[in-house]
Amino acid sequence: MSKLTGRVALITGASKGMGKSHATIYAKYGANLILVDLDESVHEVAADIQKQYGVEVLAQVCDVTDPQAMRLIADKGMQRFGKLNALVCNAGVCRFARFLDSSDAELDLHINVNIKGAWHTARAVLPHMIESGGGAVVVMSSITGDMTADPGEVAYALSKSALIGFTKALAVEMAPYNIRVNAICPGFVLTPMADQVARQVNPDDPESVLVELAKAIPMKRLARPDEIGELSAFLASEESSYINGAQIVIDGASSITETVSVGI
Repeated sequence: MSKLTGRVALITGASKGMGKSHATIYAKYGANLILVDLDESVHEVAADIQKQYGVEVLAQVCDVTDPQAMRLIADKGMQRFGKLNALVCNAGVCRFARFLDSSDAELDLHINVNIKGAWHTARAVLPHMIESGGGAVVVMSSITGDMTADPGEVAYALSKSALIGFTKALAVEMAPYNIRVNAICPGFVLTPMADQVARQVNPDDPESVLVELAKAIPMKRLARPDEIGELSAFLASEESSYINGAQIVIDGASSITETVSVGI
């Protein structure tokens, strides 16, 4: 029996990138899935995963910024599977803008999707998780904000650092219900979001941005999405049964180095 066999996980932002990786890894370990995304391609992802791993997958086009919509999909998942054991708050956005040039709309986007999205999703799922006897929540934060930052990341850093406080406070509140809440803090990962960031920084040569990013990481490469998915599956399983309220960094040691030019 695999470590997630018989469990049911709801994953947001599941159509691509890290969300798709979470879904694939969870299915590999036997979990049935509820996949949520704004993109219609989430249905194709669900069909592919179901065919490859033989698990049951419910896909839903849904906006995490809409609390009523999130309640409806959580209710639908509970009706379909009879339980909810894991939640991955993965849906997120990143838009670069210098602080003095940024707009209220850019700030609101990060708050609404990254912070309120996690809030609304957890509010929708946790009552069902309590009813199911407990489970695990994985919040996708970042090293950006709480540990590091680059110019142009103020709104993103604000939103991702807020998720650390959200994780810690929620972990304390949910512990009596046998629910653990942990945050994953990745560095740069080879995902469509990383490509988007690279295009924002250098529209004419985005690949060069990714190359320079890799050079600045001690391991000399960006993370693969599956490496994040494996950590997430571990946190959702009983293998991590006493890990609660933690922020786990997975960044190839990129947040340790002081500079890329000083040192012997």
